[in-house]
Amino acid sequence: MESIAIGADHGGYPLKEDVKAYLVEKGYSVMDVGTTSEESVDYPDFAAEVARAVQQKKVELGILICGTGIGMAMTANKFKGIRAAVVHDAYTAAMSRRHNNANIITFGGRVVGAGVAFSIVDAWLGNRFEGGRHTRRLDKIGAFEKKGY
Repeated sequence: MESIAIGADHGGYPLKEDVKAYLVEKGYSVMDVGTTSEESVDYPDFAAEVARAVQQKKVELGILICGTGIGMAMTANKFKGIRAAVVHDAYTAAMSRRHNNANIITFGGRVVGAGVAFSIVDAWLGNRFEGGRHTRRLDKIGAFEKKGY
């Protein structure tokens, strides 16, 4: 079973707590990097913590939750080797793993409820990268990253 880092800002805090409990109940090892309340904080700080944990292989995967998931993804994708995908449902979560080999998913605590979040997590964790033609595409993304674009 994969180890997972999870982080949120104030907009994602309540849902982070639900998702964390869900993952622990299912037997996953979860590293919670915060936040610890609904008091206003800056989402880039938590996105960076999860991205670094994945990048440094302290965990295998990451989940980030803010109001929409957008800011978290934008921040996490600044880190070399991170492929963070904003997902809204089980289908986008599954495809982010199967076709894009997303190592972090992000979603919004103001966009999805706990039930949808659980289905997102299950779909993402229940799928694997398909390789094949998708590897060629990820290699192209990696080449852009190496060139510093």
